[in-house]
Amino acid sequence: MLKFYKYHGAGNDFILIDNRDKKFNIKDVENIKLLCHRRFGVGSDGIITLEEHPGYDFEMIFANPDGSIGAMCGNGGRCIVHFANNVLKIIKDPKHVKFLAVDGEHEAEILDNGKIKLKMKDMENIEVYNGLNFLMCGTAPHYIQYVINLESFPINEEARKIRDKKGNPRGNVNYVEIKEGVYNVRTYERGVEDETWACGTGATSVAIASHHLGILKENICHIKMPGGNLTIEFKKAKNGTYQNIWLTGPAVCVFEGEIK
Repeated sequence: MLKFYKYHGAGNDFILIDNRDKKFNIKDVENIKLLCHRRFGVGSDGIITLEEHPGYDFEMIFANPDGSIGAMCGNGGRCIVHFANNVLKIIKDPKHVKFLAVDGEHEAEILDNGKIKLKMKDMENIEVYNGLNFLMCGTAPHYIQYVINLESFPINEEARKIRDKKGNPRGNVNYVEIKEGVYNVRTYERGVEDETWACGTGATSVAIASHHLGILKENICHIKMPGGNLTIEFKKAKNGTYQNIWLTGPAVCVFEGEIK
């Protein structure tokens, strides 16, 4: 039997597994697909394993629902910090967490209100592909498009057109509508191949792109996604690089269980 924990970060949900004994094979594509299936398995936007790694509190490995090894996941990163501290109790200092992910080292802080503050990688080189803003958040590629009537916008249909267009890199697509200073965002995620209720790297990309374009004037951005709210803080260096990027939001353990 496989022991697992179901988590969500602003509605972006994950299966978390303590894999320090190396018994779970994160590269078993068919098993990953089954576990993530919302009718035949547990159901999630991905699986995250916690591994041991010298010099760090832990290592995070993330697999998409299609079985592919995923890029850095901001919501998943917050969830695994909560998991390591509150469930496994392996974090020595909740104010100075350090872990390894696919895009390198990350820092995190568990705030007094229970939210998790996660440091993202520096960002630069905002490009344009076929008229769309494009940037990399760690190893996660993101398109940004500003729209009106976001709530009724056909996100899956339109995002797939962008993904399939010749010359466009395969990435996530974020749609943004700004209302009263709040950045409302919906994201279509690769690997999930559908809209997710939140995307941490997507929210981060929207904040950085909006500041780069002059739409956002402050060094803080409040993002509202279908599953909850996220906050991104950052600084822009003189060379144009965005540094000290911190993503803050919830991380919730929904339930635990066992499955064959």
